[in-house]
Amino acid sequence: MRPALAALAACCVVARAEPAARLAAHNLTPTHVLKCEDGLVLPVWLPLEDVPTLHIAIRGLVYFVTLMYLFIGVSIVSDRFMAAIEVITSREKEVRVRRNGSDHIIVVRVWNETVANLTLMALGSSAPEILLSVIEIAGKNFEAGELGPGTIVGSAAYNLFVIIAICVAVIPDGEVRKIKHLRVFLVTATWSVFAYVWLYLILAVISPSEVEVWEGAVTFLFFPATVLTAYIADRRLLVYKYLKKGYRVNERGVIVEAEGDGSVEMALKPNADEFASDDEEGRELEKSRKEYIKVLRELKRQHPEEDLETVERMALETLMARGPKSRAFYRVSATRKMIGGGDFTRKIHERAQSDLSEVKAELQRRESASIVAEPKGPNVRFDPDHYTVMENCGSFEVRVVRRGNLNGEVTVQYTTEDGTAEAGSDYVAAQGSLTFGSGETEKKFTVQVIDDDVFEEDEHFFVRLSSPKGACLASPSTATVVILDDDHSGVFSFPQRDFELTESVGTYDLRVVRTAGARGKVRIPYWTEDGTAKGGAQYETVQDHVVFENNETEKFIPLHIIEEDSYEKDVLFYVNLGNPELLGGKKLATRNKIFNDNRPVVPGYEVEHVQNLTTLPEDEAVVAMMGWPRAGEITRAQLRIKESKEFKNTVDKLVQRANASIIIGTSSWKEQFSEAFSANPDNPDEPPSIADYVLHLLTVFWKIIFAFVPPTDIGGGYLCFVVSIVCIGLVTAVIGDVASHFGCTLGIKDSVTAILFVALGTSIPDTFASKVAAIQDKHADASVGNVTGSNAVNVFLGIGVAWTLAAIVHWSRNETFHVEPGNLAFSVTMFCSEAALAVLVLVLRRRKSVGGELGGPRGIKIITSMFFFSLWLIYLTMSTLEAYGFIKGF
Repeated sequence: MRPALAALAACCVVARAEPAARLAAHNLTPTHVLKCEDGLVLPVWLPLEDVPTLHIAIRGLVYFVTLMYLFIGVSIVSDRFMAAIEVITSREKEVRVRRNGSDHIIVVRVWNETVANLTLMALGSSAPEILLSVIEIAGKNFEAGELGPGTIVGSAAYNLFVIIAICVAVIPDGEVRKIKHLRVFLVTATWSVFAYVWLYLILAVISPSEVEVWEGAVTFLFFPATVLTAYIADRRLLVYKYLKKGYRVNERGVIVEAEGDGSVEMALKPNADEFASDDEEGRELEKSRKEYIKVLRELKRQHPEEDLETVERMALETLMARGPKSRAFYRVSATRKMIGGGDFTRKIHERAQSDLSEVKAELQRRESASIVAEPKGPNVRFDPDHYTVMENCGSFEVRVVRRGNLNGEVTVQYTTEDGTAEAGSDYVAAQGSLTFGSGETEKKFTVQVIDDDVFEEDEHFFVRLSSPKGACLASPSTATVVILDDDHSGVFSFPQRDFELTESVGTYDLRVVRTAGARGKVRIPYWTEDGTAKGGAQYETVQDHVVFENNETEKFIPLHIIEEDSYEKDVLFYVNLGNPELLGGKKLATRNKIFNDNRPVVPGYEVEHVQNLTTLPEDEAVVAMMGWPRAGEITRAQLRIKESKEFKNTVDKLVQRANASIIIGTSSWKEQFSEAFSANPDNPDEPPSIADYVLHLLTVFWKIIFAFVPPTDIGGGYLCFVVSIVCIGLVTAVIGDVASHFGCTLGIKDSVTAILFVALGTSIPDTFASKVAAIQDKHADASVGNVTGSNAVNVFLGIGVAWTLAAIVHWSRNETFHVEPGNLAFSVTMFCSEAALAVLVLVLRRRKSVGGELGGPRGIKIITSMFFFSLWLIYLTMSTLEAYGFIKGF
């Protein structure tokens, strides 16, 4: 296919109006003559006189087809522009906050959502109309034209009446969609109506048929005023006494700038930013979390054979596909379907896989950061650093290891040190030197334990390393040795009273310890008890016993925790130990009989032992009595089940990343050209349909041309932003010429061509985008809420910039910039009247009888759609009749 511009230059020219003599022969007056001129880019189509009617029809058809093809091209490059805007407005920064007494660093959006929607997003959606107005006036030597302003007003009418009519109708019967940010909508709606009232004032009232420099400048300055007032409405800055800068989490889980007061606040350090989440946004985030967890549970049930990571990826893909998206996403998605580019299935899959990997890697980095770093260079330490030995073990080995550089010889001294155990009575003091040869990694030395027949509490002593040569000491350089008495049955208890575990632990082994003796076989009953956690729901109830064999010092009770994938959880249950029971052995005295002949009878001793104890002093006999197997102080353990921190962190991060909007960007030219040459590249598993191939062949020229636009990942999207807007300007310049020549060829005025053809062509992608957004989104903001903002921005930027430049140029020439009110003033008046009525209808539909701006009962839905569509038809009819003088305008 030949390049479009060459084709237009070679094939497309415009016929001028017929000469006055020919008009007179047909009883037509010269006032109906349309003067055809060379365009800014394209010349006229010669010859200009004596052109047969058939040739005129052929020229009109060529211009029309070319115009439609150019609309496709500007839609494609506008989507590159929208992708750049999405990347720019998705920029993030780190903010330090204080929560629960500790500092946290959170990532927040730099751009406020409302500001982004009214500035860059509105510019991206309306760039062709705005640039057409500016280019037209520059191409006419800064004289007023009708095509640019007419397109802006016509596009506003189409957006407000037709797009909303379609969005109302496509909602399933009985369902409704409400505008979530009503304050912002009302503000932008007011500005959108005022914008066209202001146009009428400066054209017909303040300075009729003339635009002064201050009028153009004020028109442009209304743009930042619109953004500021919408921002105030979003932040509710005039409602609160104290204005605070803060952040909120939107419904996609993305932290964005918002108002500072709310139900959940994290106070920051002085001069630091503040994080806050108001009730409404907190509920939206909780909905996103619950939806993710619900999807995760469903997928676990549907795919029990898949591992957790795969299921999490599938859940994230589902959340991306279901979740709310930006207007940029819907706009780009609609254009891709129009040109056979498919949907974003593949990109969503790749994005979900990438996000999940990044989240897991970040969590692993955090865990790794908490691990103490290995010391540099050669070092020595104990491994392990804790030993538990029986009193009758005789001796045991202590292990010292060497790490780091293994070259050369290393020596280190060791020595024992008393704790509650004393050298000479409980163990044999030891000291000495260990020498590691080159390449040796461990050494051992022996420590002896002294056994006796006297009952004693558990005791401990230490072994320390010192005076290393050729290496340094690493932690641990001190080992602890606990000596367990083996003369009596022991005391049984939990090592601590409170335990905290995560629901993802599966089976938790609760430790039961045996101290103050390890002789004999002992059985201890245990059972669970409900607290706020309920057996069968959060954990499995159990009633059983553990058996300690002779010289066994610890056992574990298996507790099965039921995983619910809870985002937040804090429930309790209890485990109780009963009285221990000594199994086997000789017949022993009962424990209840504490004294015999005013002396304690010691269970666990043979009769002769008991008789011998009667000769002991009473205090020694009481100590000996402690050797009976008995329950310790902690026989009731409280277990607190918390949510899995890894699961919670994963949910938090994935919900924040579950924004499919940012997948519209590209990372390389290779990716862009691969998509340009492929039909339906997002579904490689499904062969493209015939329609996909046809649409791809029709648009492949534009795809390849605009694949040269820099990817959005280069320069943070700004380079793509600049190049795209230049490309939009070039294509729009050609559109302006072709549209003007098309109208001239068929005898259609520029004002009518603008509202009938150009406004419609530039708004088609927005129509499909709003339709999809209305069906998929839970709210009406993406489909309807942005229409009013875009309409206001069109006037303040498209007409404000163009007329300000023209007024300044004429002022510098000591001339007056003339703009005839004519059809423009009449169209503006028609639009303002109908727009006010349309906004009123939308507000009334929020009543309980309907429930929202979009959808509702079938009858009301159809009536509303027909009413809005009829407003557009009335606007077109009246504006066209006025343009041709059938009704009187201004």
